[in-house]
This record gives sequence, structure tokens and C-alpha cells, in this order.
Amino acid sequence: MKYLRNYIKTTLIVLTVISTTAVYVAERSAPKLGYRLSPIAKPFKATDFSLYDMDEDEINFTDFKGKVVLLNFWASWCPPCRREMPSMEHLHQNFKGQNFAVIAINQMEEEDDIFAYTGELEVEPTFTILFDKDSSVSDQYPVVGLPTTFLIDKKGVVRYRAVGGREFDHPEVMKLIQKLIDE
Repeated sequence: MKYLRNYIKTTLIVLTVISTTAVYVAERSAPKLGYRLSPIAKPFKATDFSLYDMDEDEINFTDFKGKVVLLNFWASWCPPCRREMPSMEHLHQNFKGQNFAVIAINQMEEEDDIFAYTGELEVEPTFTILFDKDSSVSDQYPVVGLPTTFLIDKKGVVRYRAVGGREFDHPEVMKLIQKLIDE
């Protein structure tokens, strides 16, 4: 019996190391993230929504009125979503105190899973993370896959979109955001 317990314990440790290594290798060998955001051919008014954050506070999109908003739809199981998260935090810190906000809307995951995921990051996100458990908000936007990100101007008009992972702290993205803040 003791032998069986040790065997199981060892097997679990080996499997954990293998899976962690596989994720690390996959993330490191993945193609470089892009940085371009595509202009929306026909800009449209961002729809209002109300979701709960990680502190279980209800947050309304109207709370961000007058700010440029980077609105990101993501999930923790999505490799490009995981890879772009640190750049979103860097972007958030870079524009802190200005009329800018990052809102990351998680798709259909439990709060405990997201707490665990964000706790694994080198720098824990300080931007707004919301939970869209039934995808009702993503259904209001043209989300075609994860991650999908929208850049919304201070008037609440969706001006740019990116499908797939991005380096949001790239100088070109930061210049575009600054331009929208200055409008």
C-alpha cells in the first residue's frame, strides 16, 4: 500500500512537471504577438453593459464615460490571451492617471479559476477584470474568437479591433492610444 501511494505521488509530480514544461515550451516557442489594431470600417457606438468584477462589485460600462477604453475579451485557457496579459498591465500602468482604462472581460470561467491564473502571473493585473459568464456581452460585440480587443474612443465609439494576441505596450499602440486621449 505504501509503495502504491509513493508511486501515485511520484507519478503526479512527474505529470505536473511535464505539463508545466509543455506549457512553458509552447508559450516560448509560439509566434511573436502582433501589435497592429485594424480601424473599424464603420465605427459604431459601444453598447452599455453591466458585469461583476473580481471583488464582486457591479461595474457598468458607463462608469468609463469620457475615457479611451481598451476592451478585451479573453479566457485563461487561451494561449494568446495569456501571452498578451502582461502587456495589458504595462499599458494600464503607462497611462495611469490619464483618460484611459483597460477592461478585460473573461468568457465563461469561474472566479476561482481566474484568481488562480492571475496569481501565477509575474505581475498581477491591476486593471479591471470582469466576468461574462453567459457571453451576453461578447454577443453584443463582433467577437469572432479569443482574444478579441476593441479600442473605444472617449465618445464611446468603437474605432479599432484586433483579433488574436497583441503586444499592447508596443510603441505604435501606445501612440494610437495617446492620439485618442488627445482628441
